[in-house]
Order: sequence, then C-alpha cells, then structure tokens
Amino acid sequence: MPEEHAVGTDEPRLSWDPRYQPCIPTVASDGSLAHRSLCALFRDAEKLSDLDCVTPGEMVVLTEHLLAICFASRNCPFSPEEWLSWITEKRDLAPVADWLTDQPADAWDLFHPKTPFGQNVGLKSQLQENGTGPAQLVIERAGDYNQHLDHHHLEHGEPLPAAEAFRALLTQHVYAPYGRGRLSGDEELGKWITYMASGRLLGRIRVVAIGRTLGETLRLNLYPPEGPGGPLNTSWTTEGIERRSFEKKAKPRAPRSSADLHSALYRSILMRPSRDERGQIVVDRVLIGAGEELDLDPERHLQDAVFTQTLGGQSKPLWPSPTRALWRDAHALYSAVDNVTHGLYARLYSLRTAMARREGAPYRLRAVGLITKQSLPADWLQGSYPFGPFMVGHLHRASYRGSVIAEYVARMLKSAAVVAFENVYSAARAADEPGGLERFDAREKFWPDAAPSFDLLLDRVVEEHAIDDDDPVSEPLLDYAETLRTMARAHLVRRLDSLPPNNRSYQARARAEECFDRGMRSAKAPAELRGEIAHD
Repeated sequence: MPEEHAVGTDEPRLSWDPRYQPCIPTVASDGSLAHRSLCALFRDAEKLSDLDCVTPGEMVVLTEHLLAICFASRNCPFSPEEWLSWITEKRDLAPVADWLTDQPADAWDLFHPKTPFGQNVGLKSQLQENGTGPAQLVIERAGDYNQHLDHHHLEHGEPLPAAEAFRALLTQHVYAPYGRGRLSGDEELGKWITYMASGRLLGRIRVVAIGRTLGETLRLNLYPPEGPGGPLNTSWTTEGIERRSFEKKAKPRAPRSSADLHSALYRSILMRPSRDERGQIVVDRVLIGAGEELDLDPERHLQDAVFTQTLGGQSKPLWPSPTRALWRDAHALYSAVDNVTHGLYARLYSLRTAMARREGAPYRLRAVGLITKQSLPADWLQGSYPFGPFMVGHLHRASYRGSVIAEYVARMLKSAAVVAFENVYSAARAADEPGGLERFDAREKFWPDAAPSFDLLLDRVVEEHAIDDDDPVSEPLLDYAETLRTMARAHLVRRLDSLPPNNRSYQARARAEECFDRGMRSAKAPAELRGEIAHD
C-alpha cells in the first residue's frame, strides 16, 4: 500500500490530534499556567480556574468549541431543572474525555489527507498556487486578507506551531470578517468559493458566564440542546453531512443541532503542515475560502444575546462599537437577567432557588466583541462584570447610575470645551480652526480613565453587600461620582494648560472651568455629583 502524504506536499504524512496534544492554554486553581489537550482539560476541569488566551476572542472561541464537544457527546443538561442540578451538584465533565477517546482518530487529525479537522480538503488543488503564509490564518495579523497590495506579509509569514494554528483555525470559523478570498473560483470548486460571509459571532457581543472553575464555566453555559447530539463539524468532508455547493450563492441553513451550531464551519480552510528546524510540526501554508452560513433564530440560537434598540427603533443584539466602551452598557446585562424569561439569563436568575443570599457574586459575566472597520478587524472589545442571582437589582442600579453619571460628566466636559473655544477664537476665526474644539475637549482621556473606576464601583457594591444587604449601592456611588468629577476636572485643566499666557486665555480658562463646576452643581446633574443619594 503506498505511503500517504501530507496535504499539498510529497512529504510523508504528518499527524496532529488536539485530543492528545497540549493545545489549550489554561490557568490552574493555584495560578500555574499550562497547555492541556482536550482530554486532559475535561478530566481536570474542576482543577482549572480559567482559560489563558492571548485575545478575548480566542477565549470565546475555545469556550464555543468545548461546548460543542459537550453537546456532541450528550454530556449536557436536558431541561432547566437538570441544568440547575448540574450547577449545584458540580457534575463531573470527565465523561466528555472518555467520549473523545472513543472517537475515530481520522476525525480529529488536523492534517488528515481526506478529512483534515476543521478544514476543506477540496482546496487541495489550489493550495500550492494560491496559498499564502500562515499569517493569513490569524485574524489580528491578516486583516481583511488583502491588507497589503503585494501580499508580502502573507507570502513570507513565519511558520505557525500546530497548536496555534488549531486555535487560529477555530477563530476564523467564528469571527472572520466578510471579504473576497485569495483563490480562484474555478469549475472544480465553483465561483462562490471566493465570497466569504462574516463569522457567526462577528457584529455582536458574546456573553459568557464565568464560574469559579473552568468546569463550572462550561456547566453555566450549557443548556438543553436543540436536536440530536451530533454530529460535530470535524471536517468539511465528513461522511454523511451534507454541505453547500459553491456553484451558487449560499442559502443560510438552520442549525441541525446545538453541536452543529457551536462548531459550524464558516470558512473553507486548508493548512499545509511541515516540520521546523527543531522537528516540531508547524503550518507553513494556508488557503481560505467561503464556508457555510447559518440561519439563526434569535430566541433559540442567540441565548446569551442582550437585545437593545437602535436609533431607528430596531431591536438587535448588543454590538461592539469603536466609539462606546462596553462598560457604559453593562447595565443591559443585569437588566436581561432581571427581565428575560428564556435563555442564559433566565437560567442564571433561577440560581436564586439553589444559592444562599450570603454568597454574594461568585460569578462574572464576560462580554466580548470584535470591532471592525468594514471588513478590516480593528480591535477586541471586552468587559467582565460581577454577578450573583441575589445581587442583580443592586448591580443593575450601580451600573446604570454609574453610566448616567459618566455620561453627564462627559457632556459637561464637552460644554466646557465649547466655552473655551468660543472665548479663544473669534467668530471670524472659528471656521479656520477645525481642530480648535478638540484641543480643549477632555473626553478622549476621560473615558478610558473612567473605566477602572466603574469596575471598582461594582466590586465595592459586592463588598458592601456582605455588610449591608439593604443598600450596598449608595455609598459606593457617591465615592464613584466624586472620583469622576475630580478626574474630569483635572483632565479639563490639563487641556486648558495649552493656552498662552494672555488676557483672552485667562478669561477663556476661567469661563470654561466655571461652566464645568456649574454643571456639577446643577439641579439637572445626577444627584450623586451633588453629594446626594438618588431615589429612583
């Protein structure tokens, strides 16, 4: 029998299996860091505190993949009542590892010649001609796949270790931006192979409930599954799974099951393996094209989504914004727990029946999104907020009032900047000074500096709850308001320090500072900025 060769090469076949290879970065309960295989992770889930990922998106993607495996193995609760018992009884996830070891080896081989894990071997004919360096696989490095006109950064990328390539592969399926692939839509593949849709979680905030152990995190985010247990999407060419054709435009399909939903292959990808100078298996060439598209039902398939209203009155999941920090909308997460009657937030609220009030906020809500500029990834957006089923009302009040206070202080900074601008520049010169207002506007510095104070506010509320269950919010809010007022005024003063020493500048400075101070004293200001307790 002839020897099999590695995909896209004449070299002997290389094999790499994430079930047994250390590929998932983890943090143990004692703080030690280590990469674990999938099987080791599920067996040690109660000894691990969290994942230790290089980006927030990678953390979400790995969580999605672990959930998909749980669903495929039928190691998941099948009713809300059973979900609650899984949390309280700390259901062991070791059976997931047993299921993994029983799966066919070919289905999990990252470089199998016929069914490479997470990939489409149909791209093999174009891999050598149109493939690029593995930088294209990493969303943060590849940009929109055509970032530089000569593609130099793609053609000459350093080889990527197999474990990193595995994680980047999963991230592509979940967060990849839309665009055109760098391959030919020939007769063999179909012309629509080049038209790539956005990944499943791109354009919205994904919320993951974080427990005290990695095992608890997975249990918190599991739910009664849709449809049968599988199959898991291990390869584009897995036998018995019907895939779309690239001869015509994709028609989004409904997820076949929860395992299918969380492991959907939104990209056709093929990676070429090789060995580096140390003998380690690496990826040295990659080709990416279009994949599947899912037709998602908001209630069934977006169980963690927080729906908000757009300016046009349309309801849509909370989305990542380049101009609005995530913490300013944290109150929407707590509001969802208090008001939503299904999905993740209803299950979290049901923990009230199984927990003691004194436990406070043992969990966190981690929110993650990817900011894009058209088809170009720009930055990861993330936030982590304390959560306890008996503290939802307190944390909602604190986060809502905290946002209201910060928004008002920012408006007063803008008003003070306008006053300074109008006093420095005459009406005749104002039109010639397009950057003059920005010179005095301290909001750019204020917003990032306010974020740690907001996080401290919520932590203070949790601490106060252990002492005063009736009102753990008012005192921390008063301290928070004073901190923001002092910080904002200092930023304003630093902006005004750029004025030259003359009478016009002295007058502009005095009037701008008075405008800000008057705004802090105004009856329209949030009560906390006047040293009072808000009763709302």
